Amino acid sequence: MSHQTLHYQYTHELPPAKIDLPCDKNASHGDHWAILTQNIGEDVPHWLQQMLDHATLPEGLSAQDSSNNAKLLLGMNQPCHIKQILTVQDGTPQAFINAFPAVNSPYGLTCSIERIIRCDSTSDAILCLKSTDGALIYAFDQLYAVNRADYRSPKKYFVNFSAWAYHIEPSRQDETILIEDQEAIRHHRAFNDIVAKHDGNIPDDIDDQIRNWQPTDHPAGVPFAPVEINLGHMCAYLYGETFGQEDEAWCQGQVLGKSQTEFFGQSITLFDVVILREPDADPFVVRIAAVSNEQTEAIAVNDYIQANIWLQAAIYAANQK
Repeated sequence: MSHQTLHYQYTHELPPAKIDLPCDKNASHGDHWAILTQNIGEDVPHWLQQMLDHATLPEGLSAQDSSNNAKLLLGMNQPCHIKQILTVQDGTPQAFINAFPAVNSPYGLTCSIERIIRCDSTSDAILCLKSTDGALIYAFDQLYAVNRADYRSPKKYFVNFSAWAYHIEPSRQDETILIEDQEAIRHHRAFNDIVAKHDGNIPDDIDDQIRNWQPTDHPAGVPFAPVEINLGHMCAYLYGETFGQEDEAWCQGQVLGKSQTEFFGQSITLFDVVILREPDADPFVVRIAAVSNEQTEAIAVNDYIQANIWLQAAIYAANQK
């Protein structure tokens, strides 16, 4: 009689580590509303009242149950909209807690939650996320009011990423670096040559192919010519350095798509931008919303941009595998 041994890998999941953000360190949403209006005192209360006529109950990792929850999150079925948080007692909304402008996005990455920086009194939270390739991403959690009890670590989630742009412009084309290191030049040429032969796709064995690559148009023993790299054609993401404002980021990347929408009658341009693009890793694509103007009109698909953004995250049960 043969014996079969079954091996199980058990991962103990716990709530992620939480770091309290004192109220005096919480930046609030004044700067975020200022992206959309210079008259916050009049426009924002008017918008909050208007949204109640079209309010929805966003579902995160589970449906909202106002009878068992002390907080109620309201949203809207618009690409750019407002999310509003209210206190609830006996299933009835009681008082206003918080509100912020939000952007929906179809793009995302699989990540684990490393820790949560939170201000419980306002239900503001910044998720520290780690992608499958090890990149750290800090993003404001649109759905913390409904997801806060459901998060587990080291569980992996598909996270949708979006952002509001404080400022967006074409990347600088006059910043270059000259590469003279022969091994670096060989790696650069090999990578581009191999990807081109695979119709723009990165093969699974890219590292092995680079090691075995030999140029067909270069004499043996002759040094490679220096390579000039345009820094304006690079993808980059830098999260904020200030505690409690890590979601305030700088990014540079390539525009993959561009569309138009509105926010309470105001024209908004949506840019789908890849801001991290590395071999053997899923690209980090963010839908960035910017108030439409002459500068956003001039930016085209395939252009490279740089922007100061407020990065947002949303984790939905419907998007989990």
